[in-house]
Amino acid sequence: MTLPFVLIILVVAVIIIVFSVVLLRRAEEDPLTARIDEFAAREEIVSIEEIELSMPITDRIFIPLLRRVSEFLIRYTPQQTLESTTRMLELAGNPRNMRAAEFIAIRIVFTVIMGGFVFFIMYQGNAPLARRLLFTLGGIAIAWFMPWMLLRSKADRRKEAVIKKLPDALDLMTICVDAGLVFNAAMQKVDEKWDDPLANEFGRVIYEMQLGKSRRQALRDMADRIDVPDVTSFIAAIVQADQLGVGIGKVLRIQSEQMRVRRRQRAEEKAQQAPVKMMFPMVFLIFPSIFIVLLGPALFQILRSSAVRGVRG
Repeated sequence: MTLPFVLIILVVAVIIIVFSVVLLRRAEEDPLTARIDEFAAREEIVSIEEIELSMPITDRIFIPLLRRVSEFLIRYTPQQTLESTTRMLELAGNPRNMRAAEFIAIRIVFTVIMGGFVFFIMYQGNAPLARRLLFTLGGIAIAWFMPWMLLRSKADRRKEAVIKKLPDALDLMTICVDAGLVFNAAMQKVDEKWDDPLANEFGRVIYEMQLGKSRRQALRDMADRIDVPDVTSFIAAIVQADQLGVGIGKVLRIQSEQMRVRRRQRAEEKAQQAPVKMMFPMVFLIFPSIFIVLLGPALFQILRSSAVRGVRG
């Protein structure tokens, strides 16, 4: 019974590692196209078969397999589920350039692996059937919702990063506009200076405008992708100033001052919430440790004196 148990654990570990490698090595472009460009830059004459064999096994087997599974899931997944998943991926910044069907495929594979693993562990432990099924369902539920929770957490962290960086970005854009640059060049300066979600979004706006999209629509799409109220109000002010012919520099200066005030207000609010949040660790973690350190020796003295009195009596 020990050898199959070890083999199952090894298989599950290998599958999880493989899918992790697939996600980590996933590029924004086709791996085969990237490898062809690499050989072209070296000016080496090789065949397509040799290029494919030189690719890692994850790019040759697992990524195409994941794409086939995702294409199959697209046909049977409700449109509302695909739209909500796509929306959450956009809010998270499209990690690894992942599509909605691929994310759903990863959730399904992870759920099946986790459910089978938990069931096998309970089977090896000779647990009753009811407990076996209960733990298996619990493992399936955890495995199904964990990727979604991780994705939502990444989206929340991205929003926090945008909120923290927005006042500094607006200050830099104000300086650039006052120095004589146009608004598009100011956005490009932000993209060149920093590497964060907000700067990347400004760079995407510039790229979309180069492809032919209007600045108004590109900025509105940026506000939809970020879904931060501060960015939405900033984009609305810029669009309105563009429509009315108001100077962009004045609007940027006003918006940067407002964003700095909001950032200071958020910091003060978090500072006021700190004592309330510290109550739980202090009451349940810090105070018991202090009581044990201070009252522990006295308790031992009392027990020792009680034992001595009992012996004398």
